[in-house]
Amino acid sequence: MASEANERCRLVAVTLDETSIGRGNPDQEHERAIAIYDILEENYFALPQYEGGPYLLHIGLIEKKLCFEVKSQDGAVLVTHHLSLTPFRRTIRDYELICDSYYRAIREASAAQIEAIDMGRRGLHNEAAELLMKRLDGKLVLDFDTARRIFTLIFALHWKG
Repeated sequence: MASEANERCRLVAVTLDETSIGRGNPDQEHERAIAIYDILEENYFALPQYEGGPYLLHIGLIEKKLCFEVKSQDGAVLVTHHLSLTPFRRTIRDYELICDSYYRAIREASAAQIEAIDMGRRGLHNEAAELLMKRLDGKLVLDFDTARRIFTLIFALHWKG
């Protein structure tokens, strides 16, 4: 029974709305690709009170709101949730600054400096994942690692806007 739930309660595809994002620099593109790959490798994702799954997830920005469109495996839209980005703005801004510092550091800083910046980056990432889980409470069920990776994709959407 647990194996069946593991097969149902998961994402099998994640896409980003191409009208919401532009091409990023190589570091950004790499982060997006890794986040999607990691999500698909291991995730927990479900709709409360729904016995279907696995799911497809399409993430975009619509009228400055974060949009999660959840589909069944056959492509039928099951639910669409719109979230205000306002609660994420400070975290996104801080995360962008620390990522810029990190990418500069990996090119020219000492290992100790890179590690210190990366610890800060991971801390902000964790904070963002917790916020995302809180904002999606009652709408979507996801584990912490999935929330972290989805935040990476939310951040990828922000890079255009």
